[in-house]
Amino acid sequence: MTEDSVNRPKHYNFNWAGDQTIETFDYISSWKMGYAEGNIIKYVSRHKYKGKGLQDLLKARWYLNELIQQLEKEEK
Repeated sequence: MTEDSVNRPKHYNFNWAGDQTIETFDYISSWKMGYAEGNIIKYVSRHKYKGKGLQDLLKARWYLNELIQQLEKEEK
């Protein structure tokens, strides 16, 4: 089967057990995450599979820092 790089790219699917997979979008949606949270999950979950691991982790860190700053402002 040929990879569908638009609708089902390999780096957005994770094989949890055997042939059971969950697409990153479905996981994020099921937890009703916001934009920053979703991007953190997206970049962390695909960093090993897309070929740009460090870049994806740095992006996840950027979104995490933004989320932390937002929550710090809200708590003041």
